[in-house]
Amino acid sequence: MFLVLGTLAIVTAIGTVILGLNGKNAEVLRFISVSLTALTVCAFYQLDAQYVAREDWSALMDVTPTGVTLCWIGTVASILINSISFFIKKKNRKCDWE
Repeated sequence: MFLVLGTLAIVTAIGTVILGLNGKNAEVLRFISVSLTALTVCAFYQLDAQYVAREDWSALMDVTPTGVTLCWIGTVASILINSISFFIKKKNRKCDWE
């Protein structure tokens, strides 16, 4: 589940950049992307908690190292892509005194 949520978070983050380049408001999509990023991390920890509760140590040892790496990559990518769309928005905004 965390792979699906992480992929959706990155896709929506890319959507914010595309909307920002077209001069459209992407705040709702940015909120969705950050929310999906948070849900991704929660889903990953829930999966690990289920493995611990079942005492499935081999599954925990197999999934956790790769999952942690994917969570870090997805979270950092989401932050970077959403910040790009934020700075595009600020750049395209006209100053009040013009």
